[in-house]
Amino acid sequence: MESAGRARDRVPRIDPYGFERPEDFDYAAYEEFFSTYLVILTRRAIKWSKLLKGSGRVQRSGTVKRYIRKGVPLEHRARVWMGVSGAQAQMDQNPGYYQRLLQGERRDRLEEAIRTDMNRTFPDNIRFRKSADPCLQKTLYNVLLAYGRHNQGVGYCQGMNFVAGYLILVTKSEEEAFWLLDALVGRILPDYYSPAMLGLKTDQEVLGELVRTKLPAVAALMDGHGVLWTLVVSRWFICLFVDILPVETVLRIWDCLFNEGSKIIFRVALTLIKQHQAFILEASSVADICERFKEITRGSFVTECHTFMQHASTVIAARVSVLSAILH
Repeated sequence: MESAGRARDRVPRIDPYGFERPEDFDYAAYEEFFSTYLVILTRRAIKWSKLLKGSGRVQRSGTVKRYIRKGVPLEHRARVWMGVSGAQAQMDQNPGYYQRLLQGERRDRLEEAIRTDMNRTFPDNIRFRKSADPCLQKTLYNVLLAYGRHNQGVGYCQGMNFVAGYLILVTKSEEEAFWLLDALVGRILPDYYSPAMLGLKTDQEVLGELVRTKLPAVAALMDGHGVLWTLVVSRWFICLFVDILPVETVLRIWDCLFNEGSKIIFRVALTLIKQHQAFILEASSVADICERFKEITRGSFVTECHTFMQHASTVIAARVSVLSAILH
Protein backbone atom coordinates (compact mmCIF):
# COMPACT_ATOMS: atom_id res chain seq x y z
CA MET A 1 0.00 0.00 0.00
CA GLU A 2 2.86 2.34 0.84
CA SER A 3 4.45 1.96 -2.63
CA ALA A 4 1.05 2.50 -4.26
CA GLY A 5 0.70 5.73 -2.25
CA ARG A 6 4.15 6.91 -3.31
CA ALA A 7 3.35 6.08 -6.93
CA ARG A 8 0.12 8.10 -6.63
CA ASP A 9 2.21 11.08 -5.48
CA ARG A 10 4.64 10.72 -8.40
CA VAL A 11 2.16 10.05 -11.24
CA PRO A 12 0.06 13.16 -12.04
CA ARG A 13 -3.71 12.86 -11.52
CA ILE A 14 -4.21 14.51 -14.94
CA ASP A 15 -2.56 12.72 -17.88
CA PRO A 16 -0.57 14.60 -20.57
CA TYR A 17 -3.70 14.92 -22.74
CA GLY A 18 -5.87 16.50 -20.04
CA PHE A 19 -7.81 13.39 -18.94
CA GLU A 20 -8.42 12.81 -15.23
CA ARG A 21 -7.26 9.41 -14.11
CA PRO A 22 -10.17 7.27 -12.79
CA GLU A 23 -10.66 6.58 -9.07
CA ASP A 24 -9.55 2.94 -9.46
CA PHE A 25 -6.42 3.84 -11.48
CA ASP A 26 -3.50 1.53 -10.61
CA TYR A 27 -0.75 4.10 -10.06
CA ALA A 28 1.90 1.56 -9.02
CA ALA A 29 1.40 -0.66 -12.07
CA TYR A 30 1.36 2.37 -14.37
CA GLU A 31 4.56 3.77 -12.88
CA GLU A 32 6.27 0.40 -13.34
CA PHE A 33 5.16 0.25 -16.99
CA PHE A 34 5.96 3.89 -17.77
CA SER A 35 9.48 3.79 -16.35
CA THR A 36 10.27 1.08 -18.94
CA TYR A 37 8.27 2.73 -21.73
CA LEU A 38 10.02 6.07 -21.16
CA VAL A 39 13.33 4.46 -22.16
CA ILE A 40 11.71 3.18 -25.38
CA LEU A 41 10.12 6.59 -26.07
CA THR A 42 13.43 8.38 -25.62
CA ARG A 43 15.21 5.98 -27.97
CA ARG A 44 12.43 6.30 -30.59
CA ALA A 45 12.42 10.12 -30.30
CA ILE A 46 16.13 10.27 -31.19
CA LYS A 47 15.58 8.03 -34.24
CA TRP A 48 12.52 10.02 -35.38
CA SER A 49 14.36 13.34 -35.01
CA LYS A 50 17.09 12.06 -37.35
CA LEU A 51 14.53 10.71 -39.83
CA LEU A 52 12.53 13.96 -39.88
CA LYS A 53 15.50 16.32 -40.14
CA GLY A 54 14.57 19.15 -42.48
CA SER A 55 11.11 20.48 -43.18
CA GLY A 56 9.96 18.13 -45.95
CA ARG A 57 6.62 16.33 -45.90
CA VAL A 58 6.60 12.85 -44.31
CA GLN A 59 5.91 10.23 -46.98
CA ARG A 60 5.15 6.54 -46.79
CA SER A 61 8.12 4.19 -47.09
CA GLY A 62 9.31 0.90 -45.65
CA THR A 63 11.40 2.75 -43.07
CA VAL A 64 8.52 5.04 -42.06
CA LYS A 65 6.17 2.04 -41.73
CA ARG A 66 8.69 0.25 -39.49
CA TYR A 67 9.19 3.37 -37.37
CA ILE A 68 5.44 3.98 -37.07
CA ARG A 69 4.77 0.44 -35.87
CA LYS A 70 7.22 1.05 -33.05
CA GLY A 71 5.43 4.27 -32.08
CA VAL A 72 5.52 7.95 -33.02
CA PRO A 73 6.64 10.36 -30.26
CA LEU A 74 3.92 12.87 -29.36
CA GLU A 75 5.98 15.85 -30.55
CA HIS A 76 6.13 14.36 -34.09
CA ARG A 77 2.69 12.73 -34.23
CA ALA A 78 0.74 15.52 -35.95
CA ARG A 79 3.39 15.95 -38.66
CA VAL A 80 3.64 12.20 -39.30
CA TRP A 81 -0.14 11.66 -39.39
CA MET A 82 -0.59 14.64 -41.73
CA GLY A 83 2.08 13.33 -44.08
CA VAL A 84 1.30 9.63 -44.37
CA SER A 85 -2.49 10.09 -44.50
CA GLY A 86 -2.41 12.58 -47.38
CA ALA A 87 -4.02 15.25 -45.16
CA GLN A 88 -1.03 17.60 -45.54
CA ALA A 89 -1.24 17.39 -49.33
CA GLN A 90 -4.98 18.15 -49.25
CA MET A 91 -4.45 21.12 -46.93
CA ASP A 92 -1.64 22.51 -49.09
CA GLN A 93 -3.76 22.17 -52.24
CA ASN A 94 -6.76 23.91 -50.66
CA PRO A 95 -5.51 27.07 -48.89
CA GLY A 96 -8.28 28.98 -47.11
CA TYR A 97 -10.84 26.21 -47.69
CA TYR A 98 -11.33 25.42 -44.00
CA GLN A 99 -12.03 29.07 -43.12
CA ARG A 100 -14.49 29.34 -46.02
CA LEU A 101 -16.36 26.30 -44.69
CA LEU A 102 -16.73 27.96 -41.27
CA GLN A 103 -18.28 30.98 -42.96
CA GLY A 104 -20.60 28.81 -45.06
CA GLU A 105 -24.37 28.63 -45.22
CA ARG A 106 -26.14 27.80 -41.95
CA ARG A 107 -27.66 24.35 -41.57
CA ASP A 108 -29.74 24.28 -38.39
CA ARG A 109 -30.13 20.50 -38.11
CA LEU A 110 -26.39 19.94 -38.49
CA GLU A 111 -25.53 22.62 -35.94
CA GLU A 112 -28.07 21.32 -33.42
CA ALA A 113 -26.85 17.71 -33.76
CA ILE A 114 -23.26 18.79 -33.09
CA ARG A 115 -24.20 21.12 -30.23
CA THR A 116 -26.16 18.33 -28.51
CA ASP A 117 -23.01 16.20 -28.23
CA MET A 118 -20.64 18.90 -26.97
CA ASN A 119 -21.11 18.32 -23.23
CA ARG A 120 -21.05 14.54 -23.74
CA THR A 121 -17.59 14.70 -25.27
CA PHE A 122 -14.84 13.91 -22.76
CA PRO A 123 -16.43 15.15 -19.52
CA ASP A 124 -13.31 13.68 -17.83
CA ASN A 125 -10.97 15.96 -19.81
CA ILE A 126 -10.22 19.34 -18.21
CA ARG A 127 -9.50 20.97 -21.60
CA PHE A 128 -13.04 20.30 -22.87
CA ARG A 129 -14.78 21.83 -19.85
CA LYS A 130 -16.53 25.15 -20.22
CA SER A 131 -14.36 26.49 -17.39
CA ALA A 132 -11.17 25.79 -19.40
CA ASP A 133 -9.31 28.66 -21.04
CA PRO A 134 -9.21 28.09 -23.92
CA CYS A 135 -12.15 25.65 -23.96
CA LEU A 136 -11.69 23.03 -26.67
CA GLN A 137 -15.46 22.60 -27.06
CA LYS A 138 -15.48 25.59 -29.43
CA THR A 139 -12.59 24.15 -31.43
CA LEU A 140 -14.36 20.78 -31.61
CA TYR A 141 -17.62 22.43 -32.70
CA ASN A 142 -15.81 24.29 -35.50
CA VAL A 143 -14.07 21.15 -36.81
CA LEU A 144 -17.29 19.12 -36.84
CA LEU A 145 -19.31 21.97 -38.37
CA ALA A 146 -16.74 22.48 -41.14
CA TYR A 147 -16.67 18.76 -41.84
CA GLY A 148 -20.46 18.52 -41.96
CA ARG A 149 -20.53 21.32 -44.54
CA HIS A 150 -17.62 19.77 -46.48
CA ASN A 151 -19.11 16.26 -46.65
CA GLN A 152 -22.86 16.71 -46.73
CA GLY A 153 -23.41 13.02 -47.46
CA VAL A 154 -22.13 12.29 -43.95
CA GLY A 155 -22.96 15.53 -42.14
CA TYR A 156 -22.45 14.63 -38.50
CA CYS A 157 -22.63 11.20 -36.89
CA GLN A 158 -22.20 10.29 -33.21
CA GLY A 159 -18.70 8.97 -32.68
CA MET A 160 -17.11 11.61 -34.89
CA ASN A 161 -16.99 13.93 -31.85
CA PHE A 162 -14.65 11.55 -30.00
CA VAL A 163 -12.46 11.03 -33.06
CA ALA A 164 -12.22 14.76 -33.79
CA GLY A 165 -11.54 15.46 -30.10
CA TYR A 166 -8.46 13.22 -30.12
CA LEU A 167 -7.26 14.82 -33.36
CA ILE A 168 -7.49 18.25 -31.72
CA LEU A 169 -5.58 17.08 -28.63
CA VAL A 170 -2.76 15.72 -30.79
CA THR A 171 -2.50 18.42 -33.47
CA LYS A 172 -3.46 21.45 -31.35
CA SER A 173 -4.69 22.83 -34.69
CA GLU A 174 -8.29 23.18 -35.90
CA GLU A 175 -7.35 23.04 -39.55
CA GLU A 176 -5.05 20.02 -39.23
CA ALA A 177 -7.69 18.19 -37.17
CA PHE A 178 -10.24 18.91 -39.95
CA TRP A 179 -8.01 17.51 -42.71
CA LEU A 180 -7.13 14.42 -40.65
CA LEU A 181 -10.85 13.86 -40.00
CA ASP A 182 -11.38 14.12 -43.75
CA ALA A 183 -8.63 11.52 -44.33
CA LEU A 184 -10.30 9.11 -41.89
CA VAL A 185 -13.96 9.59 -42.80
CA GLY A 186 -13.48 10.21 -46.51
CA ARG A 187 -10.69 7.79 -47.46
CA ILE A 188 -9.41 5.45 -44.76
CA LEU A 189 -12.82 4.39 -43.38
CA PRO A 190 -15.33 5.04 -46.18
CA ASP A 191 -19.00 4.57 -45.23
CA TYR A 192 -18.30 4.19 -41.50
CA TYR A 193 -20.11 7.42 -40.69
CA SER A 194 -22.56 7.71 -43.61
CA PRO A 195 -26.27 7.43 -42.73
CA ALA A 196 -26.44 3.73 -43.73
CA MET A 197 -23.03 2.96 -42.14
CA LEU A 198 -22.41 0.22 -44.72
CA GLY A 199 -18.64 0.24 -44.25
CA LEU A 200 -19.02 -0.11 -40.50
CA LYS A 201 -21.53 -2.96 -40.79
CA THR A 202 -19.42 -4.77 -43.37
CA ASP A 203 -16.27 -4.54 -41.26
CA GLN A 204 -18.09 -5.92 -38.22
CA GLU A 205 -19.16 -8.87 -40.36
CA VAL A 206 -15.57 -9.26 -41.53
CA LEU A 207 -14.41 -9.40 -37.90
CA GLY A 208 -17.02 -12.10 -37.21
CA GLU A 209 -15.68 -14.19 -40.09
CA LEU A 210 -12.07 -13.66 -38.99
CA VAL A 211 -13.00 -14.86 -35.48
CA ARG A 212 -14.82 -17.86 -37.01
CA THR A 213 -11.61 -18.76 -38.86
CA LYS A 214 -9.04 -18.04 -36.16
CA LEU A 215 -10.97 -18.48 -32.88
CA PRO A 216 -13.84 -20.86 -33.72
CA ALA A 217 -14.75 -21.54 -30.08
CA VAL A 218 -15.52 -17.83 -29.53
CA ALA A 219 -17.59 -17.75 -32.73
CA ALA A 220 -19.52 -20.82 -31.53
CA LEU A 221 -20.23 -19.13 -28.18
CA MET A 222 -21.55 -16.03 -29.94
CA ASP A 223 -23.70 -18.13 -32.28
CA GLY A 224 -24.97 -20.30 -29.43
CA HIS A 225 -26.28 -17.26 -27.56
CA GLY A 226 -27.44 -15.45 -30.72
CA VAL A 227 -25.14 -12.49 -30.05
CA LEU A 228 -24.47 -10.26 -33.06
CA TRP A 229 -20.98 -8.80 -33.28
CA THR A 230 -22.40 -5.30 -33.54
CA LEU A 231 -23.63 -5.65 -29.95
CA VAL A 232 -20.14 -6.06 -28.52
CA VAL A 233 -17.76 -4.30 -30.92
CA SER A 234 -19.67 -1.47 -32.65
CA ARG A 235 -18.11 1.16 -30.34
CA TRP A 236 -14.63 -0.27 -31.02
CA PHE A 237 -15.12 0.49 -34.70
CA ILE A 238 -17.12 3.71 -34.64
CA CYS A 239 -15.01 5.39 -31.92
CA LEU A 240 -11.75 3.78 -33.16
CA PHE A 241 -11.13 2.59 -29.58
CA VAL A 242 -11.44 6.10 -28.07
CA ASP A 243 -12.92 5.91 -24.54
CA ILE A 244 -12.44 2.13 -24.72
CA LEU A 245 -8.67 1.60 -24.53
CA PRO A 246 -6.11 3.80 -22.69
CA VAL A 247 -5.22 7.04 -24.51
CA GLU A 248 -1.62 6.15 -25.36
CA THR A 249 -2.69 2.75 -26.69
CA VAL A 250 -5.34 4.39 -28.89
CA LEU A 251 -2.76 6.82 -30.28
CA ARG A 252 -0.37 3.95 -31.06
CA ILE A 253 -3.24 2.25 -32.95
CA TRP A 254 -3.95 5.48 -34.84
CA ASP A 255 -0.27 5.79 -35.80
CA CYS A 256 -0.79 2.60 -37.84
CA LEU A 257 -4.33 3.51 -38.93
CA PHE A 258 -3.21 6.67 -40.72
CA ASN A 259 -0.36 4.85 -42.46
CA GLU A 260 -1.71 1.35 -43.16
CA GLY A 261 -5.48 1.73 -43.07
CA SER A 262 -8.25 -0.20 -41.35
CA LYS A 263 -6.48 -3.56 -41.04
CA ILE A 264 -5.05 -2.37 -37.71
CA ILE A 265 -8.61 -2.23 -36.31
CA PHE A 266 -9.05 -5.94 -37.06
CA ARG A 267 -5.61 -6.76 -35.68
CA VAL A 268 -6.38 -4.98 -32.41
CA ALA A 269 -9.84 -6.56 -32.11
CA LEU A 270 -8.44 -10.04 -32.76
CA THR A 271 -5.56 -9.45 -30.32
CA LEU A 272 -8.02 -8.52 -27.54
CA ILE A 273 -10.27 -11.52 -28.21
CA LYS A 274 -7.41 -14.01 -28.65
CA GLN A 275 -5.59 -12.89 -25.49
CA HIS A 276 -8.77 -13.27 -23.42
CA GLN A 277 -10.33 -16.23 -25.21
CA ALA A 278 -10.52 -18.46 -22.13
CA PHE A 279 -12.12 -15.66 -20.09
CA ILE A 280 -14.70 -14.97 -22.82
CA LEU A 281 -15.55 -18.67 -23.14
CA GLU A 282 -16.57 -18.78 -19.46
CA ALA A 283 -19.58 -16.55 -20.27
CA SER A 284 -22.95 -18.17 -19.67
CA SER A 285 -25.44 -15.57 -20.97
CA VAL A 286 -25.80 -12.68 -23.41
CA ALA A 287 -25.33 -10.15 -20.59
CA ASP A 288 -22.25 -12.04 -19.40
CA ILE A 289 -20.72 -12.02 -22.89
CA CYS A 290 -21.29 -8.26 -23.21
CA GLU A 291 -19.74 -7.62 -19.80
CA ARG A 292 -16.69 -9.74 -20.60
CA PHE A 293 -16.11 -7.85 -23.85
CA LYS A 294 -15.99 -4.66 -21.76
CA GLU A 295 -13.62 -6.24 -19.23
CA ILE A 296 -11.07 -7.29 -21.86
CA THR A 297 -10.45 -3.64 -22.78
CA ARG A 298 -9.09 -2.92 -19.28
CA GLY A 299 -5.99 -3.91 -17.32
CA SER A 300 -2.25 -4.15 -17.82
CA PHE A 301 -2.40 -5.95 -21.19
CA VAL A 302 -3.91 -2.87 -22.88
CA THR A 303 -2.11 -0.28 -20.73
CA GLU A 304 1.32 -1.59 -21.75
CA CYS A 305 0.88 -0.15 -25.23
CA HIS A 306 4.28 -1.09 -26.65
CA THR A 307 3.91 -4.81 -25.89
CA PHE A 308 0.24 -4.68 -26.91
CA MET A 309 1.12 -3.27 -30.35
CA GLN A 310 3.83 -5.90 -30.78
CA HIS A 311 1.14 -8.54 -30.22
CA ALA A 312 -1.22 -6.80 -32.66
CA SER A 313 1.41 -6.55 -35.42
CA THR A 314 1.82 -10.35 -35.46
CA VAL A 315 -1.90 -10.98 -36.04
CA ILE A 316 -2.68 -11.54 -39.70
CA ALA A 317 -6.07 -10.03 -40.52
CA ALA A 318 -6.71 -10.95 -44.15
CA ARG A 319 -9.69 -8.63 -44.56
CA VAL A 320 -9.69 -8.70 -48.38
CA SER A 321 -10.20 -12.47 -48.74
CA VAL A 322 -12.85 -12.53 -46.00
CA LEU A 323 -14.64 -9.54 -47.53
CA SER A 324 -14.63 -11.29 -50.90
CA ALA A 325 -16.21 -14.38 -49.31
CA ILE A 326 -18.94 -12.28 -47.65
CA LEU A 327 -19.82 -10.38 -50.82
CA HIS A 328 -19.93 -13.36 -53.17
